[in-house]
Amino acid sequence: MLHRSELNLENIPVGALGIIPVTGCEALGNKVNDYLVKWRKESAHQYKDDVAFTGYEKDSFIIDAKVPRFGSGEAKGIINESVRGKDLYLMVDVCNYSLTYSLTGNINHMSPDDHYQNLKRVIAAVGGKGRRINVIMPFLYESRQHKRTGRESLDCALALQELVRMGVDNIITFDAHDPRVQNAIPLSGFETVSPTYQFIKGLLRTVKDLKIDSEHMMAISPDEGGTNRAVYLANVLGLDMGMFYKRRDYTKIVDGRNPIVAHEFLGSSVEGKDVIIIDDMISSGDSIIEVATELKRRKANRIYAAATFGLFTNGLAKFDEAYEKGIIHGILTTNLIYQTPELLSKPYYINCDMSKYIALIIDTLNHDGSLSNILSPNERIQNVLRKYNNGEEI
Repeated sequence: MLHRSELNLENIPVGALGIIPVTGCEALGNKVNDYLVKWRKESAHQYKDDVAFTGYEKDSFIIDAKVPRFGSGEAKGIINESVRGKDLYLMVDVCNYSLTYSLTGNINHMSPDDHYQNLKRVIAAVGGKGRRINVIMPFLYESRQHKRTGRESLDCALALQELVRMGVDNIITFDAHDPRVQNAIPLSGFETVSPTYQFIKGLLRTVKDLKIDSEHMMAISPDEGGTNRAVYLANVLGLDMGMFYKRRDYTKIVDGRNPIVAHEFLGSSVEGKDVIIIDDMISSGDSIIEVATELKRRKANRIYAAATFGLFTNGLAKFDEAYEKGIIHGILTTNLIYQTPELLSKPYYINCDMSKYIALIIDTLNHDGSLSNILSPNERIQNVLRKYNNGEEI
């Protein structure tokens, strides 16, 4: 991993650091906070007499913020401590459906819309008193509604513009469904971060007998939209790459989308090779399982599916079945969004922790440092491959 000690953090911090995990993102927020507290305790002695570094070392950078609700389901954002002059990082998980609130006595599960409103409430509660507002939104709100076909709303572009109008300086997201949505806010900071390094590390830690070369392994994109991810993975690992083309029936709309008629494969033979299918999200999981089944039919060896966001909207039963039948050997997703205890207990599930990476990004931005080294994981990937091939601990 790129260690914090290797970063060039010469600049004076933009302001005293404050982290606000919006309701539903506390688990990830606490892990990120732990890293920042530890790092700053280790390096604070250098700056102890410097007034520009006031508040640099703390027992916690988390700011006490709440979003209570009235009986009618309405809500308000409250911040219970001073944020004046602070460099604020608001973390929000719009996919955490496990939270509920009472709506005139009925139990209502929080939707992405509710989480997005809560984010805006907290920004409104800051009231312009912070030095800078940065939003870390791993799953970009409404990112699946990123382009217009026919008379449709452009929800993602609207949300980004609204955040910028509210005074947000930087928006950090992970593996945006279509990074071109940043064209909606061309003068503001927008970074889409890829977790490729964490996937590779997670896979190599779990599976000890992989042969990582083009003879024994292949990277696959399950559709034409995600080709760039598979090309990048294939390049850094020195593998061959293949992709599936989703043939859709454009005369029908089922559940808001055109149904897939067939998956057509483009690429060289997968026979006897281990395969990594890489995508930005697993929603219902139908596509991944169909692609894996098709690869098995073509005599692929072990199949691992890596996706930044594991939504599993239709539950895990079909993945259990695919695992038992030997169609899928492992599924890797990150802890950037809510993970059910059931998912974490599955034998085929490999959890990729992103908290250290987010802490590095926050630390660097707070020092007004360049993110380019952190966002490009080539060196770290080569380093972890070298260790794996030498049989060292990763």
